[in-house]
Amino acid sequence: MTWVALATYRAATGLAPALAVDHQPYALEAAVRAGLAGVEPTWLSGGVGAMVRDWSRVGPWLTRAGPALAELAARGKVTPVAASALAAPYVPDKIFCAASNFIEHANEMGTVLAAKSESKPYMFLKLANTVIGPGEAIRMPPETTMLDWEIELAAVIGTRCRRIKVEDALSVVAGYTIVNDVSARDLNMRSDYPFKFDWFQGKCHDTFAPLGPWIVPASQIPDPQAVHLKLDVNTTTMQDDTAANMIWTVREQIAYLSTIVTLEPGDVIATGTPTGVGMGRNVYLKHGDLVTATIDGIGTIANRVEAEKLA
Repeated sequence: MTWVALATYRAATGLAPALAVDHQPYALEAAVRAGLAGVEPTWLSGGVGAMVRDWSRVGPWLTRAGPALAELAARGKVTPVAASALAAPYVPDKIFCAASNFIEHANEMGTVLAAKSESKPYMFLKLANTVIGPGEAIRMPPETTMLDWEIELAAVIGTRCRRIKVEDALSVVAGYTIVNDVSARDLNMRSDYPFKFDWFQGKCHDTFAPLGPWIVPASQIPDPQAVHLKLDVNTTTMQDDTAANMIWTVREQIAYLSTIVTLEPGDVIATGTPTGVGMGRNVYLKHGDLVTATIDGIGTIANRVEAEKLA
């Protein structure tokens, strides 16, 4: 099987879709000019977001397009887009996030969990303003001194669903990508209200959800619980674990969410982070730090931290 993924790059005329083959991105429009067949005009004009919303056609097309584009590249008919030109694959309307979904992460945060048999997933939302792509800066607000990282496997929904069964839940996944759930830990907590946590204030600042570098079709990751997650800050590995250690599997999270809302194509589910976050070590991000998140079978997204400049 040819490895293939959907990406977005910064063209001279704005953001444009790309098709990555063997981890090299190629402009979709250039590939069409070189002879790549089956591309709908709406995919070119609407980009990756439109392609995800049209997944019933895009998914099968990708199985043919990957080998075809690889052949065009081998013949020199297309040349790769610079990796530095990649942007977030698209900006989802909704990013659902799973809290405390690894036992060891819950332990490092001092979170006492009920038995799984007596519980259900705990989900929250991040907003579209938080999304950035590879190479873009994570802006550190002046209100925080406890900026933290959280690598997460993200499932991209490709089929509208409501109250889907656990055993069928992976069938609605278009693909997978990486999300870094950046958090200002000191802004997550409140003492002026009877409510202990304020995750909107702590997790929804601009740039707090690096996403990418592309979307890998679910057909290439048949078992999302088998993937390996690793996050480095500068040259130090902070998180290193497998999705097999999730409390609630990707299937279970999708099924649970679908009992509350109708999941739509393009919705993203960030499925939880393993142990190794900064708060558990009392080590936090600072201006200039490079955060590199890697998931096997997907790739790597790296972002540098910059202190936010006040106007």
